[in-house]
Amino acid sequence: MPRLLTILLNYRTAEMTLQAAEAALRAMEGIAGELAIVDNDSRDGSFERLRDAAAARGWTDGNRVRVIQSGRNGGFGAGNNVAIRAGLSDGTAPDYVYILNSDAFPAPDAIRLLLEALEADPKIGFAGSYIHGTDGQPHVTAFRFPSILSELEGAARLGPLTRLLGDHTVPLGIPEATRRVDWLAGASLMMRRAVLDEIGLFDETFFLYFEETDLCQRAARAGWSTLYVRESRVAHVGSASTGMKKWDRIPGFWLDSRWHYFAKTHGRAYAAAATLGHLTGGALWRLRRLVQGKPAIDPPHFLRDLLAHDLRALVRRTPRGGIAPAARPLGETP
Repeated sequence: MPRLLTILLNYRTAEMTLQAAEAALRAMEGIAGELAIVDNDSRDGSFERLRDAAAARGWTDGNRVRVIQSGRNGGFGAGNNVAIRAGLSDGTAPDYVYILNSDAFPAPDAIRLLLEALEADPKIGFAGSYIHGTDGQPHVTAFRFPSILSELEGAARLGPLTRLLGDHTVPLGIPEATRRVDWLAGASLMMRRAVLDEIGLFDETFFLYFEETDLCQRAARAGWSTLYVRESRVAHVGSASTGMKKWDRIPGFWLDSRWHYFAKTHGRAYAAAATLGHLTGGALWRLRRLVQGKPAIDPPHFLRDLLAHDLRALVRRTPRGGIAPAARPLGETP
């Protein structure tokens, strides 16, 4: 029987993380595996609250649930890497790793359906769920890989251009059936451990955003597919930890992640061209806003911030860091 490690990453949302853990444990019934809750250095009492609540509810009996302190907040990928490296409680590696957002609640069969999809096809590296809001509204979580043309199309928001570049738009809408996609959002994503052993773990240069895109890109280049499993349903609040819905200006870590993705995947010249594409599309959108009186959608000063950031990134040396290696076997030292 395949063994599964489910990971919940908490950052200052202890009560919601406990609710997600309850849903995950229900969905893991009948599956050989464990749940690891990682507190990403919240420093607000979250770790103690999670540890004590897990023990009080009997979750830690038999190591079914472990609460781990990351020791530092290195971002989404780094926090998940802590649990992936730790492996199962007996020191061995699981066959599959399932990452679940702390504000996401899988249906009782959601995890099993992802596991069955991966077991059924050895060429599938990653499988993710259909995500919907707690109000039932579907969330767009299936995507194509970003490109220069997708940057132009996405920023322009112009119907004729979208129709012309339809094969390059990043969002795939809401697929009506299970299908292969380029990449999936990491709110509910199961990964074959053999793939991580081959391509490495999350790239910890990404603090937040684009880390799933990069991981799926590396898997695709190694010959592994990513599958959107329509029948696997997960309710998701969204932005509970990041505060994205309340941004009044684009944060630097988003700009850092976007540049790093393009530069790492295609080179710095391509990254610069992608930014030029976005600036061109953004200029077209702002002209349309001026003529048609359209409301503002981007955060204030977005194009200015993007241009200033990427000009600095283009001239500075590439930062050290990158792909985190797979977890070492028990007892192996660096």
